Amino acid sequence: MSLKRTIKSSPMSIVISMSLVLFVLGILGFLLINANRLSNHVKQNIGFSVMIKEGVKDVDILQLQKWIDSKPYSLETDWVSKEDAAKELREQLGEDFIAFLGYNPLLESIDIKLKASYANSDSLLILEEKLIKNDLIHEVYYQKDLVEKINENVRKMSIFLLSFCILLFIISFTLINNTIRLSVYSKRFLIRTMKLVGATNKFIKGPFLSESIYNGVYSSLVAICMLIGVFQLLQSDMPDFLNIRDFKSMGILFACIFVAGILFTWLSTFFALRKYLRIKESEIYL
Repeated sequence: MSLKRTIKSSPMSIVISMSLVLFVLGILGFLLINANRLSNHVKQNIGFSVMIKEGVKDVDILQLQKWIDSKPYSLETDWVSKEDAAKELREQLGEDFIAFLGYNPLLESIDIKLKASYANSDSLLILEEKLIKNDLIHEVYYQKDLVEKINENVRKMSIFLLSFCILLFIISFTLINNTIRLSVYSKRFLIRTMKLVGATNKFIKGPFLSESIYNGVYSSLVAICMLIGVFQLLQSDMPDFLNIRDFKSMGILFACIFVAGILFTWLSTFFALRKYLRIKESEIYL
């Protein structure tokens, strides 16, 4: 049996194990790519309502809405008429409060959703001070405690995600390294025999390092195929903030997985070989 064929007799479990680890790394990369999109998705649900003074004409309210739409902080606006507001409140209360009061006490309003960069307490306070000066506006309403809570949770989520990603990266690299080291360890007697017959270190390393590249390529391709399948499922369930059609980001992610698969296996094989090429005969049975 040739040296190359002997080395290639490594169990398929190596490729499978590495594929699973690279798959996890791909999920990690996908989370990092979409972390900002997810944060923006949460923040863009933060908004406030501008209550219009009684008696303001519809045409003036429409002009006010267009004016707000033109501002850099505005993501989208929705004009809520008195009738629509009354209908919504009636559904919430479960009774006709207008029949009880004899009139509709609610005001016309414009609901404003903010761009993510403005969805914080400081920005909202500044916007409130500016908008309240408008002669058409009676009140600016938003839940201050809720805004602070959402931003606090987003910060906590970012810290947790970053910590989790770092931990997962370390674990993944350790698993790949240990898998490769065990594979090389199983061939330590072959390495020792080759040294005894006069083979140079370069000659011994060649087939092992070549095989590590092949394993890295196979593992990367398997992991990428698994990731594509999972991303397709996620896209159908969470289309608002998971965009697998961002071909540039996805291309970078898959390229990183491909390079990481080759690089990790090559480095792990290189350092494992260096250890067993230097090992003493008395230590080879340990």
